[in-house]
Amino acid sequence: MTRPGGPALAGAPAEKARSFGPSVKRLIRLLLAYRAFTVTVLASIVVSVILAAVAPRVLGHATDLVFDGVIGATLPAGLTKDQAIAGMRESGQNTFADMVSSMDVTPGVGVDFSAVGRVLMIVLILYVGSSLLAWLAAYLLNIVVVGTIRHLRAEVEEKVHRLPLRYYDASARGDLLSRVTNDLDNLSQSLQQTIAQFLNSVLTVIALLVMMIWISPLLALIAVVTVPLAIIATTQIAKRSKPHFIAQWSSTGALNAQVEEAFTGHELVKAFGRQHEIEATFDDRNSQLYESSWRAQFISGIIMPTIMFLGNLNYVAIAVVGGLRVASGALSLGEVQAFIQYSRQFTQPLTQIGSMFNLMQSGVASAERIFDVLDAEEESADPTDPESPEHGHGLIAFEDVSFRYTDDKPLIENLSLVAQPGHMVAIVGPTGAGKTTLVNLIMRFYDVDDGTIRVDGVDSRRMTRDDLRERTGMVLQDSWLFGGTIYDNIAYGDPTASRSEVMEAAELSHVDHFVRTLPDGYDTVLDEEGGGVSAGERQLITIARAFLAKPTILILDEATSSVDTRTELLIQKAMANLRTDRTSFVIAHRLSTVRDADVIVVMEDGRIVEQGNHDQLLAAQGAYCRLYNSQFAGPAEVEADHAHAELP
Repeated sequence: MTRPGGPALAGAPAEKARSFGPSVKRLIRLLLAYRAFTVTVLASIVVSVILAAVAPRVLGHATDLVFDGVIGATLPAGLTKDQAIAGMRESGQNTFADMVSSMDVTPGVGVDFSAVGRVLMIVLILYVGSSLLAWLAAYLLNIVVVGTIRHLRAEVEEKVHRLPLRYYDASARGDLLSRVTNDLDNLSQSLQQTIAQFLNSVLTVIALLVMMIWISPLLALIAVVTVPLAIIATTQIAKRSKPHFIAQWSSTGALNAQVEEAFTGHELVKAFGRQHEIEATFDDRNSQLYESSWRAQFISGIIMPTIMFLGNLNYVAIAVVGGLRVASGALSLGEVQAFIQYSRQFTQPLTQIGSMFNLMQSGVASAERIFDVLDAEEESADPTDPESPEHGHGLIAFEDVSFRYTDDKPLIENLSLVAQPGHMVAIVGPTGAGKTTLVNLIMRFYDVDDGTIRVDGVDSRRMTRDDLRERTGMVLQDSWLFGGTIYDNIAYGDPTASRSEVMEAAELSHVDHFVRTLPDGYDTVLDEEGGGVSAGERQLITIARAFLAKPTILILDEATSSVDTRTELLIQKAMANLRTDRTSFVIAHRLSTVRDADVIVVMEDGRIVEQGNHDQLLAAQGAYCRLYNSQFAGPAEVEADHAHAELP
């Protein structure tokens, strides 16, 4: 079949690139399908973060109780706090007096361990509650993510069946397979590893900021100074890593496409001794994947140490200024301890956000590749008020049909043809003449640009595709079998058929003879490649499948090219028994197999140049005669025919 410009490069960038933000919003909309779980997860994380944020402040109170008790034990008993402070000032200990003035001390009284114990119990309850809520959020989020990926995988599967044949002709199978497997798995892992941690980190930053401002606006200002620097550093590094993550998954798709191609054609590669070239191509694409992966991971990996460095600078500044504030009595030791703990926790979620950017970038890059498939143009919709032929006789009429794969390259122009019910129409011609395209138009794998194809008087575009294809059986040159028994592969043509009907189809297509020679007979299990039977036997099974469907229209696209001549003739006789109220289209290069066709259509460059039966076309001494003679005449006669054809 002629294709527009050949297959696209595997892993090529999407035509319509999307930015990080819109893709993330689209993922969030998918997650919100589980709204109740999502709200519960968010509420659990919020409460968990609040409890975890309050705990250091309460723990700081325990530190104050201990410190106050230690200082109080060193002061003379029997004095009031004011008397003790006045004595310190008289002795020149003004700094110590300022610190004690801000403390809750009783001279001569030590640490109140019962009060400390109560505070520690409260802290324990806060941390346990925070942990339990975090566990609940993680559990529910796992349900949300797994459910979302399951829904997305099902959506991709449904989309694949709605895509037109044009999409597959222009795409590498390995790259498409990588999108619906590797990219979906990578997105699932990225969501599971980043969402809860990202929400927790963002909310933690907000909660800690509130607590730090509550304790000391000055120290909070010092702590916040590093945030813009961290955001700028993270943004700039992430911007440079995103193209490499996109290249990483594009390279993965290209590598998968090359591996799938090499494995599928393994015998051919061996036969032509091209192993070294395949290995060289693999090494080249593997190197590309290595380079893009290494660059993506290295650049994104810089984020975490950068934020840690800024956090350490921030810690030193807070420790120095906080110590001075305690000495001046502006803050208590417990408050500074809590603030330092907050400052360390404040940089930690920023560090986590930075470290997650590589996973987030990788996941979003995979999401964009999946969205490319979901956003691809689908087949035109079936008519809302479809028509269906009243009688299924198999009358096919092409009326001034024109079709082209690309706007600048016409293929079929103003083609008219009528295939009568019960007739076998053979379509012959050189490679690229449009033979397979013609039957693809019948099946509506492609829609015509102009003109009409009528099935029993009804425009095929007014029929639903299911209705049209239920009336059609098609056997391709490349036989397709699925993993299962021979019986199951034949019964695929009509799941409602009885065993006797399956056996009858097998006998008509001459499958029964070789199947009975197998140890397990019809219960012989085949893999997806049809291992265990020859190429010709695989083809016979696909023909039996088409026979079982009892279609009104039977299309054989070089379907007998893999079988021997004797078996092909037997199949032709079997087809003759099936032609009542059935139209057959046979695409063939071996003209000896179409001599008995009711109509032979000769195509060249998308046009019908001749049509008639075998004897009529030979007598006409035209294109069919030249094709026929080229197959059966000697080399010298062929050269003479070519020379004669070139004469003006």
